[in-house]
Amino acid sequence: MPTAAEIKQRVAYESDRRARLSVPAAAGGVLFLLSGVILNSALKELPTVGIVQGLEPALRGEVTPVISPRAPEVRFIDHHAFGLVAGTVLSTVAVLALTMVLLFIRDSTRFRRPETWPPGRALVLIGGIGYAFLSLIHEVALAIEAHKFTTGNDFSGKAVEHALLTTGALGTTLTALGLLAALALTVGMIAVMVGSLRAGLLPRWLSMLGILAALLFLPLFGSGLVPTLIPTFWLAATGFLFWERLPGGDPPAWAAGEARPWPKQSGRAKGDGTQGQGTNGGGTSGGGTKGGGTKGGASAGFAQRLMGARNGGEPPADATPPPTPVAGSSRRKRRKR
Repeated sequence: MPTAAEIKQRVAYESDRRARLSVPAAAGGVLFLLSGVILNSALKELPTVGIVQGLEPALRGEVTPVISPRAPEVRFIDHHAFGLVAGTVLSTVAVLALTMVLLFIRDSTRFRRPETWPPGRALVLIGGIGYAFLSLIHEVALAIEAHKFTTGNDFSGKAVEHALLTTGALGTTLTALGLLAALALTVGMIAVMVGSLRAGLLPRWLSMLGILAALLFLPLFGSGLVPTLIPTFWLAATGFLFWERLPGGDPPAWAAGEARPWPKQSGRAKGDGTQGQGTNGGGTSGGGTKGGGTKGGASAGFAQRLMGARNGGEPPADATPPPTPVAGSSRRKRRKR
């Protein structure tokens, strides 16, 4: 358990560190968006091969065509190599900024909650750096192989597969390592988001958005402009949080130097319901306007009898005596009947 001096020192360090990381975090979000725009515009007119185009050589009787139907795809990548590499460079810088932000949040969470999952830091560090540089290496290698294909003499299907890095030792290695790096980054980021939510360092909505952004790094969601919007917004919002300009105020766990977990939704609803019952009950018993007149009268009569017992059996001075029934009224009613 850290002492008060250690907490004070840690809070001061985090305050200074947050101010320094606010700009890289927001800039990383902008770079994510720019990379998505550049890559989407570069691959917007990428030629694709349909089923009919793929079967066309076989219908002509060519088992291994000299020119593969996917050869235009490789030429397109070669002609747009600069845009693809530039967009990947921006994405690499953005992922590195994301990695620094995640490591800082994880260390701050670990200080407040020592039971935080230990492998999370290693997964974020290895996954973030590996994902960033492997993506860049893959794009550069793809541009080089596509240029070799375009300037060469072999345009067969095997040459196309080799140029697109779907076969061969280099392509297989980069694909496997990239998949492992993406998986490590996803698991590590989810662990950081869950830990920060339990420590109260990030608002609930920002943690949920971070979990969704982590899932988008997996290859099964593809690439393009839409998958980059959520990481962009998360990094920009985290930058405003570090700058202490996030709407809703700064989470109290930062200034306290200890865990301040957010209350669960069920607990909030239960607390609101209890307050509402107390308010309704007080208004009914006090005013007696909503079906509470009988209960109010009975309570007042009991209080008067209690005061009379305390005064020696005499009723209190302000007590109103009950009305005296008229003796002949009941007899007259019986005679009329």
